[in-house]
Amino acid sequence: MTEIKEIGSLCSLDDEGYIINQSNHKKINNKFSEVIRLINESCLSALPKEIHSIYIRGSVPRGLDIEGVSDGDVIIVTYTNPQELHLDWVEETEQFIDQKVSFINGVELGFSPLSEVEESKYCSMIPFILKTYGICVYGANLISKLPDYKPDSSLANEHLIHLSSLIDKAKHDLMGNNDIEDIKDCCSWIMRIIVRAGGALVIVQEQSYTRDLYPAYELFSKHYPEKKQEMRTALWYAINPLSSSEEILKFLDYFGGWIKAETEEWLKVYNPTREIHLPL
Repeated sequence: MTEIKEIGSLCSLDDEGYIINQSNHKKINNKFSEVIRLINESCLSALPKEIHSIYIRGSVPRGLDIEGVSDGDVIIVTYTNPQELHLDWVEETEQFIDQKVSFINGVELGFSPLSEVEESKYCSMIPFILKTYGICVYGANLISKLPDYKPDSSLANEHLIHLSSLIDKAKHDLMGNNDIEDIKDCCSWIMRIIVRAGGALVIVQEQSYTRDLYPAYELFSKHYPEKKQEMRTALWYAINPLSSSEEILKFLDYFGGWIKAETEEWLKVYNPTREIHLPL
């Protein structure tokens, strides 16, 4: 069982209010060199002509990783749309790397087409993540070419526009599911989304942003003190996922239903036409 720790921080902003990427190769713990090597070799072996560049994101390139808790989050930019590629090797590769190294809580390989990453007129999550949280570990580095981002309604929309459908997907995946590990993975996944969505609901008021769970919970609680306990429960489930589908579904019906309704109110104000991406 992992206790909730008051760790993480809000993104630093420059003088013009743009988010500063605090990732740096020098901050990466030396023990991750082997992980990065395995990731690069596996991807290049499977897709030798399709890889444009590979990026590590999250706590690792910021030097904030916690042994046994932090994930190895990877974004692989491909020339071809990933939906057209054969990616049946990915799960096996993730499991192989997980077995080789014990100090990370799994490796997740995500894929994005070059065309999406090069988007510069609208706020889009993948280029945003690369620009503000990523570091290039292979190929032609795109980060300096990406637009700058502010903590504003366009960014908040990225977390909120799909929230209802993601909660519904989690509920669908949990119903009748008896696979304990799959249930726990789903629980951790949807609770992280909910906690970050809570932070997104108040981005405009706070003019602050974080992907770190605890500070996102704190930002939310500042504006929704009456829902502080429920969001703390979501935070707890994110790091200590339940193995009971029934208990997770109860929580998603209750608090998930509330945050879906609150998100709809936010969208009525900031994105009444329900655009998928808002202009920068």
